[in-house]
Amino acid sequence: MSETVIQFFNEYREWAIVISLVLNIVVSILGVVPTVFITAANIMFFGFWNGTFLSFIGEALGAMVAFLLYRKGFKQVSRDKLKGYPRVVRLLEARGREAFLLILSLRLLPFVPSGFVTFASAIGAVSAGTFVIASSIGKLPALLLEAYSVYNVTEWNTEGKIILGGAALVGIYIYVTKQRK
Repeated sequence: MSETVIQFFNEYREWAIVISLVLNIVVSILGVVPTVFITAANIMFFGFWNGTFLSFIGEALGAMVAFLLYRKGFKQVSRDKLKGYPRVVRLLEARGREAFLLILSLRLLPFVPSGFVTFASAIGAVSAGTFVIASSIGKLPALLLEAYSVYNVTEWNTEGKIILGGAALVGIYIYVTKQRK
């Protein structure tokens, strides 16, 4: 997938930044597609730091646009259906500092889907400003780790091989654990 994006960047060089940002926004709205392929393309096309910065801006913009769209379209319908889940209701009712810390902590956890955090925040009581700031700060460490991993894997150096080996072991563990159940 990254190769296709890079090919697109090469074909439309003057629009590459805009294309990257739009792709991040679309992926954020979809909520389930990982952004790693965009990050990889950005790093390979723009260089490590510029690509990482562009990915950060794209993910922050994407989260903001998705938040606003989700809030407009799903707020009341979804809140009614989620009342039976006390932990989700806590995020839905959170405001101010509590909402900020909840969003920040959920963004820092790599196994919590980004789309879920955005969706739950959007249908909740948190303000758009609090969401954007907490979400952006929370995304930064995860994005730096993702960028570092992508860079090393694409360079196929020792760290990249270790990262892929570790990911393979985690994948095998998850597969075996699910098969036993």
